Amino acid sequence: MKQVLLAVAAFIAVTACGQERKSPHETLSNDQVSVTYGRPYKKDRVIFGGLEPYGKVWRLGADEATTITFNEDVSFGGKPIKAGTYTLFAIPNEDSWGIILNSVPGQWGAYDYEKHKDKDVAHVAVPVQKLDKVVEQLTISFPEGSSLLRIEWDKTRVEVPLGF
Repeated sequence: MKQVLLAVAAFIAVTACGQERKSPHETLSNDQVSVTYGRPYKKDRVIFGGLEPYGKVWRLGADEATTITFNEDVSFGGKPIKAGTYTLFAIPNEDSWGIILNSVPGQWGAYDYEKHKDKDVAHVAVPVQKLDKVVEQLTISFPEGSSLLRIEWDKTRVEVPLGF
């Protein structure tokens, strides 16, 4: 009964705000970090430089902005970050991406990013790796045996080094 009430409350909260999830969501985690994000599909669209324009802040997923939680202090792309939960944004470009950690949780998309950009705690530039094969669904992972946050979609991969 409790689960039914919680599900109904969540449905009402989402529909009342006019913000409805359109993509599947996933949370991945290890002992030090977890990421929760929406996983949109390519669906024969041009993703980077099309659906997601170059040079514009992107929520790094679908629906609400992606969140990343560090269970301990970390080096994120060489920058020291305190343990805590952050909103993760990206600025895709053809040859490199800017990855942004912002301290304001609960943002829907990147619509209000400009209002909160003064709360950025890190900006990291990472090179784009072009893939030979299409990744149909946005995928964020922690490759086994590495200290990387990997982001792949379409024929694009970027990786942010993590240090614990």
